[in-house]
Amino acid sequence: MIAGAKLPNVTFHTRVRDDSIGGSNPFRWQDMTTEDYFAGKRVVLFSLPGAFTPTCSTYQLPGFEDNFEKFQEMGIDAIYCMSVNDSFVMNKWAESQGIKNVKVIPDGSGEFTRRAGMLVRKDNLGFGLRSWRYAAVVNNGVVEAWFEEPGLCDNHGEDPYGESSPENVMKYLETAASVAAQ
Repeated sequence: MIAGAKLPNVTFHTRVRDDSIGGSNPFRWQDMTTEDYFAGKRVVLFSLPGAFTPTCSTYQLPGFEDNFEKFQEMGIDAIYCMSVNDSFVMNKWAESQGIKNVKVIPDGSGEFTRRAGMLVRKDNLGFGLRSWRYAAVVNNGVVEAWFEEPGLCDNHGEDPYGESSPENVMKYLETAASVAAQ
């Protein structure tokens, strides 16, 4: 995607906690749309190959979580982490990482990722179809800035990381704020 592009309009099938259900699994299905997540907000969206994977769990997700307040100070309303994983996996991963601020979006079928042009094969790792690693600043559903890792292709032999890092996105926001202040 490029700056100025509108995000794909899809429905995400999520599981949300509902204490009125009771029992050991108090969750219910709740469909959320692209508009539900992005309308009227300036957000950071980042996507990665898979929950529980090393780079995603060690650097990318914790980096966005740990810097949430700094992102808010730069005019970001929410930070979303998306992956081609189902809601059960995304929710358990967020729980295992102690995530309180970053919200996870399950793109279980890969529909959003495919329509964004970021769906790649990761058969070489036994993953199947997954997201290429990227981040974006999105303003009211429109891409303001796009940060894509180099080498987009199926079965890439490496897992590039840097362009979509929280530090790089923050650098963009700082520069944008500095330019706007002049």
